[in-house]
Amino acid sequence: IESRPSGLHFIPPKGDLPMAAHQHQKVLILDAGAQYAKVIDRKVRELCVESVIKPLDMPVKEIEEGKYTAVIISGGPQSVYGKNAPKYDPKLFECGLPMLGICYGMQLINYVFKGKVETGGTREDGQFSIEIDNSSTLFSGLEKKSTVLLTHGDSVTEVAPGFKEIAKSPSGITAAIEDAKRRVYGVQFHPEVDLSEDGMKMLDNFLKKVAGFKGDFTPKSREEEAIKEIREQVGDNDVLVLVSGGVDSAVCAALLKKAIGPERIYSIHVDHGFMRMDESKTVVKALNDVGLELKVLSVQNEFLKATTKIDGKETPPLEECIRPEWKRKIIGDTFMVVSEKAIKDFKLDVNKVLLAQGTLRPDLIESASTVVSSNAQVIKTHHNDTALVRKLRDMGRIIEPLKDYHKDEVRELGKALGLPEKLVWRHPFPGPGLAIRILCADKPFDISQEEQMKTAKELEAYNKDGIYATLLPTRSVGVQGDARSYKQLCGLSTDKKTPDWKTLFELAKEIPKKVHNVNRVVFVFGDPIKTSKLETITNTLLCQDTCDQLRAADNIVTEQLIKNNLVKKVAQLPVILFPCDFGIKGGRGIAIRTFITNDFMTGIPATPGKEIPENVLNTMNSEILSRVKGISRVCYDLTSKPPATTEWE
Repeated sequence: IESRPSGLHFIPPKGDLPMAAHQHQKVLILDAGAQYAKVIDRKVRELCVESVIKPLDMPVKEIEEGKYTAVIISGGPQSVYGKNAPKYDPKLFECGLPMLGICYGMQLINYVFKGKVETGGTREDGQFSIEIDNSSTLFSGLEKKSTVLLTHGDSVTEVAPGFKEIAKSPSGITAAIEDAKRRVYGVQFHPEVDLSEDGMKMLDNFLKKVAGFKGDFTPKSREEEAIKEIREQVGDNDVLVLVSGGVDSAVCAALLKKAIGPERIYSIHVDHGFMRMDESKTVVKALNDVGLELKVLSVQNEFLKATTKIDGKETPPLEECIRPEWKRKIIGDTFMVVSEKAIKDFKLDVNKVLLAQGTLRPDLIESASTVVSSNAQVIKTHHNDTALVRKLRDMGRIIEPLKDYHKDEVRELGKALGLPEKLVWRHPFPGPGLAIRILCADKPFDISQEEQMKTAKELEAYNKDGIYATLLPTRSVGVQGDARSYKQLCGLSTDKKTPDWKTLFELAKEIPKKVHNVNRVVFVFGDPIKTSKLETITNTLLCQDTCDQLRAADNIVTEQLIKNNLVKKVAQLPVILFPCDFGIKGGRGIAIRTFITNDFMTGIPATPGKEIPENVLNTMNSEILSRVKGISRVCYDLTSKPPATTEWE
């Protein structure tokens, strides 16, 4: 990291606030490796302010040439004092522009201006009600308390000279700082995400009241911009589009059709054997109805037998794979192999074909793609953003018209393109399908016996009021402090006839903060589990039997969603098959993961009795146990994102 500049001299602005030379003022978002950098960008655009994302180490000379009106420094997974901390130009903090630091950005500001940042004993991951000083311009118009998303391990322990604390977390940790004279502000939380309830107002206050933006940036129609980009990139080439049947690939195909006409578009649907019940039939009919012809490739066996190379080494076949990253990369690379075969079947000129994908901005952010940022850490590899895809993208052979879109924006675009409501509102379904909703394992734990006993002992502290916390022999992926975590599952069960959901959700928020080997908490339906740890699993791999198990359970959940008109109330609902046998030899668990979100970068589970009726959940549980052979228990995921991701793998 650059050393802190000594004797910082603040250069006050002359006259009015700085104004961009062209039509609109711009805010510069300097990316320190945040998973939410693009969400900051999107929220800023919602406030009618033009924004540009650049790496944190952007030279100040370029910042001055860009004539930016203000700077926002994003969060990131590193420590400001760490050897891997992102570099920056020390003159950044002397340029006189209004500045807002978010999470890592606040810590960096405090560190540079001679304050202290240290690793604390308590992580803060999740929603918290913080106390704020609403006399600060940043918090103008707000109450004295605000619910925000905190996700950090390091904390400001001594506020820098010239700054003052303007918000405090329930743990007494500094949650925001300001130097109003310099117009420099920092927040430890993430105002850009939906879980920060007043976040948009705070961003608006910074942009309009602190930095003086007029909010007059009205971009061209997103549809027109995307069509123009497609025409420029495609030229005279043909386009092959892989259609999964979800809203992203369907909108991508419809947009391509509008941009260049149907004659040069070759649409294929890859049935890899991991689709939902009757998925392929539904996909073909839905797209035929909107005028898109679709060729279906049935390549189930090809996928199961497929391998790939990772770091120069051959992986086992997909049907033998345990590791989630291997599974995703094999599937992603096999998609590419299948597309090459399809080009040959269509008798197209390989040198005159582009591969189109419905990749979204969150996909690229979570995969740490350089299209978005060179700093973001990998949370998980998306099937449509593997190393092979990145190579094709670098060669200019991939077209991704939706790469700057988030899910809610894609739905709006789909409606504008005339796609049917039913298709536009389909729940997101990952390209690898059920393959990454089947957690594969051949042993119960990947942590030592000592760590297991320690974690189980820590969980005993949460046994109260008829609720029991149990360490389960299953791991899932999560995101904590802008970095990936791959940790154990905690199951909560109760001896009460009706679950106390309020207490269950409170425990689900508290446990991942205090029990460091846990990043996801579920409620286990049925009789209470009064032991602190379960130790046995049913060996699980990708095969016909496990796919059929999950497909049947998923169909039951989908039936109940449609029957009870819940499709729009719940943004996404993955159903997961996992290897914990719950004491029944040969049995497995099913998890129901409801997800409520607007940005798909953060979200919360649906609260039973509020967003989802309890009787619907009870029906899902009883129907799965009675109709799906080999399921021992059904669980309900209680964890928000973060610390858990939407999918379990």
